[in-house]
Amino acid sequence: MAVEKTMASSSLVEVIDRILDKGIVIDAWARISLVGIELLAIEARVVVASVDTYLKYAEAIGLTASAAEATA
Repeated sequence: MAVEKTMASSSLVEVIDRILDKGIVIDAWARISLVGIELLAIEARVVVASVDTYLKYAEAIGLTASAAEATA
């Protein structure tokens, strides 16, 4: 897959379309501790993608099978 670089400006619609087509994952982890005692730990994974894109990649890494078992 080749990376294309264009000099033309993109509209907001084109940017949103690309994000939904390719998807984006934001993975964050934070820990608050005081004198070596963990007070709060937060882990978050945010996925922004179209349903088709998410299901395509989730199936490739095996997430759809675990989701189906959890609902059964």
